[in-house]
Amino acid sequence: MAKKKEKEQPIILVTNDDGITSPGIRNLIEAAKGLGKVVVVAPDKAQSGMGHAITIGNPLRMDKVDMFGDVEAWQTSGTPVDCVKLAVDKILHRKPDLCISGINHGANHSINVIYSGTMSAAMEASIESIPSIGFSLLDYRFDADFSAAVFYARKIIKTVLENKLDKHLLLNVNIPSVPKREIQGIKVCKQAYAKYKEEFDERLDPHGKKYYWLTGEFINFDKGQDTDVWALQNNYVSVVPVEFDLTNYTLKKLLDKKKLFK
Repeated sequence: MAKKKEKEQPIILVTNDDGITSPGIRNLIEAAKGLGKVVVVAPDKAQSGMGHAITIGNPLRMDKVDMFGDVEAWQTSGTPVDCVKLAVDKILHRKPDLCISGINHGANHSINVIYSGTMSAAMEASIESIPSIGFSLLDYRFDADFSAAVFYARKIIKTVLENKLDKHLLLNVNIPSVPKREIQGIKVCKQAYAKYKEEFDERLDPHGKKYYWLTGEFINFDKGQDTDVWALQNNYVSVVPVEFDLTNYTLKKLLDKKKLFK
């Protein structure tokens, strides 16, 4: 009797924007271990706020590193999006079954998704028909407690791997910075209409020349209870399905109806 062919492990690509030495990526690796073959490709330095930037004016460098035990890991000089592109073309030589990005230090809810290198890496994978998830913990501290984030990240990763939902699946997951026992569960919700009222703090360097630090106040205009901001404020893990198609279909329908542009 012929032996039953052993099922191949899914390949899970792990990346981030805080850099390969960040505690967040180490904790995301722990969350994914045992669920598939984990391969890490991440920036060699922090790349927060890079959005969907790619490197076109300089060559990219990539080195294999021994940082996570038996997990294959590479660091690159590129952006988070570069990392995904390099992983597919030069390391895996195929598309992974899942791309996970994070765990980011700090929130990526509401408008943050536009600027986030964490979510842009996940979005790049989604564009390439690789299901993907970005994870963020609402704690900027280097010594943040990731135990609840690891628990819920593993739960969500396992669910996505077990349920073939969509090749362009893209989830923005944020975890509140509270003990695991205080988390109320997982809530699928929409992106809140919220943004930063930005200001620049003007200072002088020792030579008397001006320089600026970006500061600002976060303002939530969305008072609904179906948003990521509300979920996080009420100690839920927020899960927002995101897509890279930026077409405003409501406005398109209106423009087609009015025939303003002929």
